[in-house]
Amino acid sequence: MARANPNPERPPPTTPRVNILTYHRVGNFPDRMPSHRGQYCDLPRFEAQMEMLGRCGYTVIGLETAVRGLRGIGKLPPKPVVLTFDDGYTDFLEFVTPVLLNHGYPATVYAVAGMLGGRSSWVAPEGLQPAPLMSAAQLREVRALGFNVGSHTVSHPRLAQLEDSQIVEELMVSKHILEDALGARVGHLCYPYGSHDLRTVHAAAEAGYYTGTTCLRAVATPADDLLTLPRKPISQGNSSLGVLWKLLTKNKPRTPPLRRP
Repeated sequence: MARANPNPERPPPTTPRVNILTYHRVGNFPDRMPSHRGQYCDLPRFEAQMEMLGRCGYTVIGLETAVRGLRGIGKLPPKPVVLTFDDGYTDFLEFVTPVLLNHGYPATVYAVAGMLGGRSSWVAPEGLQPAPLMSAAQLREVRALGFNVGSHTVSHPRLAQLEDSQIVEELMVSKHILEDALGARVGHLCYPYGSHDLRTVHAAAEAGYYTGTTCLRAVATPADDLLTLPRKPISQGNSSLGVLWKLLTKNKPRTPPLRRP
């Protein structure tokens, strides 16, 4: 028999849970993308998704606020959501920032430090057209608008496939490049392709990062290592209802997340 709550005026404590959403490019794209739909989100759909979050009682918070809540040193608002944008495309400045500023939503954008002002050449082998990436000046503009900038390594490799020295270089050099460009600390990391292993996580900690986001599809809880936080990807085919469904479900990863000993 379940025991009654000894203080009925105060509900029993619940485990903090934060949904972290993953976006890549946002813009005006054809309804039917040939492949890699997870790389795209059509602008009207993105606008509707942001409207839906407010209507359905979700609170968009920054990654730092999420970290404090997950560590138990800050209180999380009801139904917290974090927005992250991988790769640092110029689409973020052109299309995303006006929508987010209109709603007052914070976000974190992860930049590929060795390709600032260039193009996403790593997508070419996958049959996609490389797209322009924000320059250092544009990243400073993004930060001045109140958004966070994190590292997406130097060259967007699959980190778990690299030698130890290469992993260290990708993580440390990218951090230094971005900190020099922004004049501010960079403490957030996103693993390209979600590729990471314990070597990578330990290297990230040694480099001075305090969060790392992955491609594990789940909700973030205090049980997660802050350097292997799960996220839920949003793709071209997701309507507002589709995003809502992802927020309400897919809360446990298919494979166990890594944790440092």
